[in-house]
Amino acid sequence: MTQLNPQQQTAVKAIDHPLLVLAGAGSGKTRVITEKIAYLVKQGLPARHIAAVTFTNKAAREMQSRVFKLLRPEQSRGLRVSTFHSLGLDILRLEHKSLGYKTGITLFDEQDKHALLKNIISHSVNIYDADLIDQYAGQIGQWKNAFVTPEQAAHTASANVASLYADYNRCLKSYNAVDFDDLILLPVLLFQQHPEVLTKWQNKIRYLLVDEYQDTNISQYQLIKLLAGNLGRFTVVGDDD
Repeated sequence: MTQLNPQQQTAVKAIDHPLLVLAGAGSGKTRVITEKIAYLVKQGLPARHIAAVTFTNKAAREMQSRVFKLLRPEQSRGLRVSTFHSLGLDILRLEHKSLGYKTGITLFDEQDKHALLKNIISHSVNIYDADLIDQYAGQIGQWKNAFVTPEQAAHTASANVASLYADYNRCLKSYNAVDFDDLILLPVLLFQQHPEVLTKWQNKIRYLLVDEYQDTNISQYQLIKLLAGNLGRFTVVGDDD
């Protein structure tokens, strides 16, 4: 930690309250996260109770590699460094019963999503334009990222697409499947509807760190807020522009 400047050292040692770190690109924000993970472990918090999330697998691997250089193997055991979506998938696979899913949830990619929408449209009593599947898929994804359910979407100007959204979700569940956007939305709904499950995960993740915070959407913000809980033991870092 001696390589950090005074402001960075202060950020690393601030562990008893929520912390937002804003700085320009290349200013060492990610280093604050990796050093803070090591500091938390050395202060006595087991690595298995720490989670750090970012937006790409490459960034997660880089962050994990940096942390492993700061800790002994036994100190880093159980540390969770992943993307938001990997964390969400882990939650869903472990808590699938609470949401009415079976073991072995399938993750649909964009090609699967489009194929399912095409099939729904071809059998629907509602009138849809098959040439607009990309637009329909995009709208459904936007709703999920904005934490808008099919019931809420039905009250918008795109009520017809909201009906397609509802049918799409029902079909997904019948396949015991989720799509990429569900990996954030469904854990949030799970935690809101099942406080006992949320408490379990708050006990698992006792300190949360978020990189590239400026890129979070509404659903990701809700997930952070729920996991952090009333104790607010989290640090988020982002660009100041």
